[in-house]
Amino acid sequence: MIQDALSLSKLCTRTQLGTLTCPSCMTKIEKAVANHDGVENVKVLFNASKVKANFDPEVTNADDLAQVVTGLGYEVENVKVK
Repeated sequence: MIQDALSLSKLCTRTQLGTLTCPSCMTKIEKAVANHDGVENVKVLFNASKVKANFDPEVTNADDLAQVVTGLGYEVENVKVK
């Protein structure tokens, strides 16, 4: 894994989602992931159906964040950690 350039103790995940159908989906995912312990910032890219989040790997991991998204009923297609 390559550590995020913003902080040596943080990691970044980029998660490909299934197709988002409305902006409220984007907001719902952003809020849920942002409220997860260890997440510092989240950006959902509606048109690309992607989530980008910076997180503390000592508190959470990319699989946990993917579970937050699937727990909301959205499909996760691919998870990358940098």
